[in-house]
Amino acid sequence: MARYTGAVCHKCRYLDEKLMLKGEKCYTPKCPLEKNRPSSRKRPRGRRRVSERGIQLREKQKVRFSYGVLEQQFRRLFTQALKTPGITGTNLFILLERRLDNTVYRLGFADSRAQARQIVQHGHIAVNNHRVNIPSYLIKEGDAIKWQEASTKTEYYKTVAEKIKQVAVPGWLSLDLEKMSGIVLALPDESVIDAKFNSQAIVEYYSR
Repeated sequence: MARYTGAVCHKCRYLDEKLMLKGEKCYTPKCPLEKNRPSSRKRPRGRRRVSERGIQLREKQKVRFSYGVLEQQFRRLFTQALKTPGITGTNLFILLERRLDNTVYRLGFADSRAQARQIVQHGHIAVNNHRVNIPSYLIKEGDAIKWQEASTKTEYYKTVAEKIKQVAVPGWLSLDLEKMSGIVLALPDESVIDAKFNSQAIVEYYSR
């Protein structure tokens, strides 16, 4: 299975924007982006004029990096969003949110989407009582997501169980803290689109 193996912090540096790819580390002074802010540089970088195409590419990369999706996967999702009735940009974000790794992250079972992807790949998560190890699996309304029985004995699970009370779960999901399981109450809607993302720019990028 293809995946990005480089340093994820390079992505934030490339965009000069914090994408929260390392979970808790992004909130601390250890964040490499904070150390490399323009104010801390001996010689500030010169500003380059960015073309309209460059802006569109930046927006596409920002979303792709945030959700941890490779280019080929992202293009496939865009094609699927294009064929789905409704607004293409909104459809794209709904598909991204429906990925199992993202859902695991939204439920608070992981600090980042990268960590959630690893949890799913290692077979720790079950959907409707069936083990699913495919991060790109698209969840459906009514799906029940929980930890595999054997995984509840791990130290990581015990750590998550202690911290999960602080997690704000989105309205389309329901979390049972005692059972450490979640239910998909409804499919996500246009409200899942973060204000920092420009969905129209992504549509324009692939429409050329």
